[in-house]
Amino acid sequence: MQEVFTKSMARNIYYGGSAFFLLLFLALTFDTHNAWPARDNHQNITPQVSAGKRLWERNNCIGCHTLLGEGAYFAPELGNVYKRFGENKEAIKGFIRSRPVDGIPGRRSMPQFNFTDAELDEIVEFLKYASEINTNNWPPNIQG
Repeated sequence: MQEVFTKSMARNIYYGGSAFFLLLFLALTFDTHNAWPARDNHQNITPQVSAGKRLWERNNCIGCHTLLGEGAYFAPELGNVYKRFGENKEAIKGFIRSRPVDGIPGRRSMPQFNFTDAELDEIVEFLKYASEINTNNWPPNIQG
């Protein structure tokens, strides 16, 4: 092997490495796009789920909570809250209605949004939809 590292050798390594990683990126992108139909939950999107998502956004729930790992880490992950509550819609609605719990030092509390029963149904349907997305077991435990 030569002891001198030439400019053309460096250029060839650069171009070869760039081509390799570009092809790897394209292959992984293609694989991801092919996997989406089997992993997403688009067939279960209903008008009620869409309305729940709009409420989620309008009330900035992601400002405190995470959903499927995205958002703030102030409050619990909600991507699996439907499973955490034993798939009991009334328990989730009751939990949201019972907020806030003030006066406990050091405890974070959720604001009271005063949702109507219809809005609570929509939020629960959205959380149910989110819990049914194939996330490869994310979050890693049921507590989020």
